[in-house]
Amino acid sequence: MNELIDRLANEAGLTPEQAQKAIQTIAGFVKEKFPMLGGAVDQIFASGSKED
Repeated sequence: MNELIDRLANEAGLTPEQAQKAIQTIAGFVKEKFPMLGGAVDQIFASGSKED
């Protein structure tokens, strides 16, 4: 997950904090629109913090 945060920071010009928030927003959107994917989304983004 840190790789995704780094890519968003580098390629989109976001701070790591902004990149993390963007990932959380996207994950929430996907879970809201496709509830049957909620578990998969949680698993994919489980390591979504820079502290990992």
